[in-house]
Amino acid sequence: MHYVILATDYDGTIAHDGVVNETTLQALHRLRDTAHRVVLVTGRELDDLQSAMPELGVFDIIVSENGAVLYFPDRKEERRLAASPDPNFVARLRELRMDPLSVGRSIVATWEPNETKVLQAIRELGLELSITFNKGAVMVLPAGITKASGLRAALEALELSSRNCVAVGDAENDMAFLEVAGAPVAVANAVPALKERAVWVTDNPRGEGVVELIERLLRTDFAELDAGIERQCVALAQHGDGEPYLVAPHRETLLLTGVSGGGKSTMTQGLIERLYSGGFQFCIVDPEGDYNGLEGAVTIGTSEDAPTVEQAAKLLGRPNTSVVLNLLAMDPRDRTVFWTSILSALSALRASAGRPHFVIVDEAHHMLPGDWDPEPVALQAGLNGFLFITTRPEAVSPHVLQATDRLLVVGGEPQSVLDAFCKARHLGSKVAPATLPLGDILMLDVATETMQQLQVIPGEGTRLRHRRKYAEGRLGDDKSFWFRGADSRLRLQAHNLMLFIQIGEGVDSETWQWHRVQGDYSRWIREAIKDDQLSDTVAGIEASHAVPDEARRLIHEAIQRRYTAPP
Repeated sequence: MHYVILATDYDGTIAHDGVVNETTLQALHRLRDTAHRVVLVTGRELDDLQSAMPELGVFDIIVSENGAVLYFPDRKEERRLAASPDPNFVARLRELRMDPLSVGRSIVATWEPNETKVLQAIRELGLELSITFNKGAVMVLPAGITKASGLRAALEALELSSRNCVAVGDAENDMAFLEVAGAPVAVANAVPALKERAVWVTDNPRGEGVVELIERLLRTDFAELDAGIERQCVALAQHGDGEPYLVAPHRETLLLTGVSGGGKSTMTQGLIERLYSGGFQFCIVDPEGDYNGLEGAVTIGTSEDAPTVEQAAKLLGRPNTSVVLNLLAMDPRDRTVFWTSILSALSALRASAGRPHFVIVDEAHHMLPGDWDPEPVALQAGLNGFLFITTRPEAVSPHVLQATDRLLVVGGEPQSVLDAFCKARHLGSKVAPATLPLGDILMLDVATETMQQLQVIPGEGTRLRHRRKYAEGRLGDDKSFWFRGADSRLRLQAHNLMLFIQIGEGVDSETWQWHRVQGDYSRWIREAIKDDQLSDTVAGIEASHAVPDEARRLIHEAIQRRYTAPP
C-alpha cells in the first residue's frame, strides 16, 4: 500500500451545505478500518466545525483555520501553529464596520467585498498578514500559514510522508495543500483552476465524489495514476536526446546486472541522488560497505558492529530519514537470515506508512542466493519498490527473477545475461548488442518484452564516493589486501589503498615480489576495489621487466594518480 493518507477539505468536498451525509461518513470509516489515515483540512474554525459535524472522531487529525490550528480528536488536544490575531488589527476592522467578522484562534474571516477594508487595515498597521479567498470568503492569517503548512504539520505529527498522501478539494484555498500531496484530486464541482492541477477529477460532486475516490483508492491504491504524476517519479535513465525515462520507484522491481566496472555503481549513485532530491525515503542493504558516508542517509553498522533490525525500523520510522545497512561485520552465513528479518520489518512499515519508498539490495546473489525460499508470509507484500544489484543474475533467487519488472544490463557481454534471464522468466529469445558502451544501459521491459538502449544519468557524488571509500575507508577483512609472503610468515592487513601503499613501501622486497609474481595486486584491485582500468595498468606493471623496486614505485604512483589526485 502506497497511499496511506487521505487529506480532504470540508465545505464543498465531503460536506454539502455544511453537512456530511451518512454515505460519505460510512466511506470515511471504511477507509480508516483498512489502516488508512484521514486528515481534514478546512478553513473553518474548530468551534464552528464541531457544531456542523459532531462526529469528528472519523479523522486522525483536523487542520482548521486554513492551516493555523491542529486538533487531535482521539485525545481532544489542540495545537496552535500561528499567533493569535493582533488586537489592534481586529479593533481597526471593527472601526471600519466590518460585517460579518469572525475572529478565531489565529484566523480573521469575513466575506467579499470586505477585502478592501482588510487591505486598508493591514497597510495602516504595517502587519505581515496574508489574504486567502475561498468562494467569496476572505480569510486573513499570518504570512506563511496556509492549508499546505497545516497539512505538513499534520503529516509530521503522524510521521508520514507527503508522497503517500492523496488530497482532495474543491476551492481556491485548496490549491496549496493539493500541491503538497503525492496525488492531488478534485471533486466534480471544483473550480476550474483546481481541476487543471489535479491528476484526476471525480465524476461525482462533493461527498459522492469523495466516496468514488475512496472506492478507487481501496481497489487500486491509485497505481494506475502514478506514472502520470511527476512528483511520484524519478528518472531511471535517459534517451539519447537527453529526455529522461521516468518510473514510479515504489511500483517497480528492478534487477541491475553487468560485469564489474560496467557502470552499475554510477547508475545506482545517480538514482540515489535523484531519490533523495525528490523527497523519497530509501533503504540500502549494503553487504560490502560501499555506501558509507552517503549524503542524505544515516549509516548503521560498521566493520566491527553489525546493524540490527530494530535500529533500522526505528530510523525508518522517521519519514525524512533514509538508511544504509552496512553488513561488513556480519558473518556472510547470517546475511540471508538477516535479510528475511529486515524484509518482514520493511513490509510492516510499508503497510502502515507506505515507506520506505525504495529499497536497494547490493550483491543480491549473496543476500538472496538461488536457494533463498522464505515462508510465503515473508513475500506477501511483494517485492515492488526494490532494486537488486548483482554481477551474477543466474545465482539470484528465483523469487527475485520472477518479480522483476525491468532487467537493466550494463557493460560487456549483455547477450549471455539476457539469455539467462529470459530462460528463467520463460520469455522469448531477445537479441542484445554485442557490447554496450560505458554509460549505456540495455533495459528489458518484462511486461511488454520490449528492449531499449538508454544512457545512464550519473550522480555528482559517484567518483568522489568511490575515491573516499577505497582510498581512505575501511574495507572488510575479506576485501582487504593481506601481505603474507611465500611461507605466510607475515600477516599485514591493508584495508584501503593508502594503507596498501604505506605497508607496501615498508615490506621486504622478497614478500613484495612474491605477490607481484602471483598477480595478487591486480587481482585484488579488480575483485575488491572493482577498478578494471587500474587493475589492467597494475597487471601490466606486474608482467613487465621492471626490477622489483621500480615496479613497486610504478604501482604506487598509478594508485595515487587515480585516487588521490584532485577530482
